[in-house]
Amino acid sequence: MKKQIIALSLGFISLGAFAQKSELKAAEKAIKKQDFSSAIASVSSVDAMVDNMDAKYKAKYFFLKGQAYAGKKDYKVAAKAFNDLMAYEKETGKAKYTDKATPMLNDLINEVSTKAIKLYNDDKDYKNASENFYLTYLLSPADTSFLFNAAVSSSLATDYDMAIKHYKELKSIGYTGISTEYFAKNKVTGKEENLGSKSQRDMMVKLGQYTDPRDQSSASKRATIVKNIGQILATQGKVDEAIIAVKEAREANPGDLNLLLTEADLYIKLDKMDKFGELMEEAIKLDPNNPTLFYNLGVVNANQNKMEDAKKYYKKAIELRPDYGDAYINLAAAILEGEKAIVDEMNENLSDFKKYEELEVKQKNLYKEALPYLEKADELKRNIDTVRSLLNIYDILEMEEKADKLRPIYKEMRQE
Repeated sequence: MKKQIIALSLGFISLGAFAQKSELKAAEKAIKKQDFSSAIASVSSVDAMVDNMDAKYKAKYFFLKGQAYAGKKDYKVAAKAFNDLMAYEKETGKAKYTDKATPMLNDLINEVSTKAIKLYNDDKDYKNASENFYLTYLLSPADTSFLFNAAVSSSLATDYDMAIKHYKELKSIGYTGISTEYFAKNKVTGKEENLGSKSQRDMMVKLGQYTDPRDQSSASKRATIVKNIGQILATQGKVDEAIIAVKEAREANPGDLNLLLTEADLYIKLDKMDKFGELMEEAIKLDPNNPTLFYNLGVVNANQNKMEDAKKYYKKAIELRPDYGDAYINLAAAILEGEKAIVDEMNENLSDFKKYEELEVKQKNLYKEALPYLEKADELKRNIDTVRSLLNIYDILEMEEKADKLRPIYKEMRQE
């Protein structure tokens, strides 16, 4: 009985090997004729046998499968077959087909990545660009920048669920996007340029066209990934989830200013300006020469009616950036905020001429204090609001020459 069972099993194995050889030969012939549908049919008929396939046929099976699916433009299946082939031949130590398959796989990668770049740059078809960038990544998992491109493209296509999926995958694989950039100074222009690659840079230096070569690592995209996840979640109305994601990233990168500012922006969406203010204070410790941070603190304090603190922060922003137009406007507005209390007091003292006159002087002094900041704002970026405000102050302060010069400008702006 045992002999019969063994005989039957051996017969089955022989039959399987024969079928494998026959179908693979048929697939090979079909590929030569570019009849890829028939080739796929032949290869697919032995798919179920691959785990127990005869070693001498297995590598050929992967190679033919890759060719057949590549011919039908099914890049994902083709690439998997080629990658399975290379892994198998590496495992067995017999690289019979790897050298032939490698350029075929590279052609697939180039074809898909070129299509993705065209869709992104020329057609602005971000959804399909994302699909092709992601496919390129699947074809060549070592090229993780294509996964980042897929995430960016999905965001631009407002396919936020897919963008989140790609960004989270980038997080899970530890993607940083850090690369080495190769700089040298152009002898003609005197400007430093990124020459793309080390070999290109070194050749240009050798030719005497460039000097002072140096290498520089690009900034990590880790914070950008988390920031983008947070912004997408916020866009989807999931602000609390966004804050959790950013907080988690900040715990791992406590000195990252971009992450801190991302969290601060999320608190604006929740209208938690007190928390936003706290984070701005923290941000200033990390970047004490950033005028935008001081400007934001000015806004926070002004919104909380802390005008003296607001003025202090606006002045610091201007000190750091003398052409900060918005800071000049807001500083003038913070100063003029004190006018309401003066006017209210004037209305209570209409019959007390002495007191009323004192308050009038106080009001004019307030205008005089705000005036230089408003004039600077108008000088930096004139608009109808700055002109209207200046004209009003000039009239109150009886600065007739300046008012007369500005009045026709205001009239013209109103008619536009």
